[in-house]
This record gives sequence, structure tokens and C-alpha cells, in this order.
Amino acid sequence: MDDNDQQIGIVEVGEALSRAQQAGLDLVEVAPMSKPPVCRIMDYGKWKYAQSKKEQKSKSHRHETELKEIRIKTPKIGDHDLQIKIGHARQFFKRGDRVQFTLRFRGRELAHIDEGQKIFAMIREQLADVSKIDQDYRREGKRITMTLASTGKKAAAAKPSAPAAKAPQPPQAPPPQPSQPDQEPQAIPQMQQGTAAD
Repeated sequence: MDDNDQQIGIVEVGEALSRAQQAGLDLVEVAPMSKPPVCRIMDYGKWKYAQSKKEQKSKSHRHETELKEIRIKTPKIGDHDLQIKIGHARQFFKRGDRVQFTLRFRGRELAHIDEGQKIFAMIREQLADVSKIDQDYRREGKRITMTLASTGKKAAAAKPSAPAAKAPQPPQAPPPQPSQPDQEPQAIPQMQQGTAAD
């Protein structure tokens, strides 16, 4: 094929090289395994540059999934602190990442593994709209871990599905009517401004 994408036909290698030199382009073997091999006269450097640009563009639009870890230091975590950690996990899920929750036990807390399981159950329940269980909780020495993966869905609160119906409002009272409809409105007398003498 020549530089104008016109099929020339079967030619000798020497003739194909001379045609490429006359055009000031390169002779590139496109399909070496076919019989006879297919070659194209083209600017190879320009083609290579266009391919690298395409690859860069596709890489910039692609997000590599990462595993993020959220550590919970104690099963006695407060509700507000837990909500903050769940909020962070939601942000990670929006980006398409996976999240591993790690809960550490110290000292006598090891006797209450069930408390940690309750926390993980609460986390799973609150993140059910944006995540799925990748690996359920398991004990690893003095800690338990659980991994959740993004479902790819946006949170229901962030995505309005349909305009919300307005709540019915109570009927408004009509504006007050003057007691005597035949009476003309009276002008309010203006106050005279004067100087006060002492």
C-alpha cells in the first residue's frame, strides 16, 4: 500500500524500497506472517508519535484501582468518629477504590471480638448502597480486617433519580378585605415639621 492508502499489488522488495525513498517515507512491514507479506509506505515516526499520544490519552482516562486502608484503633470508637471514617470510605468508593477496614484490639479488648464484629456490621450496612463485600471480616492476631469493593454505583443521595414531589401546602387565607367596600381610602395627614423652642 502506498502513502495514499492505495493498494499497489505484489511488488519486489527493491521496487517497494525505491518507491518509499521517492516519496521520502518509510517502508513498514504491516503483516509479516501473511503470504505475501503486506508492507505500507508511511511516515513511521509520525505514526509512532500518534500511537504514543493515543496511549497517553487512554491512560489519563483510566483509574487504577487501589486498596485503601482505614484503621480503627479501638472497638470503643465513638459514633461521630465512625461516621467520619465511613465518609472517607465513601470518597474512596466514588473513585472506584477498594477499602480495607482494620480494627485493632488491645489488652482486655481481645475478650470482646463480638464488639468489633458489630462495628463491621454497622459499616457494611451503611455502605451497602456504594459497596459490596470483597472479603468478609476475619481475625488476624490482635486485629480483624474486612475489605469492601466499590459497586460502581453512585450514592442514592448524590444522584437525583426524579424530581421530588413537593409536600402539599395548606391553603392560604385570602387577603383581608376592607370592612366597608364603598368607602374610599383616606389620605394620611402629614405631620408638620417645626422647630421646638425651649
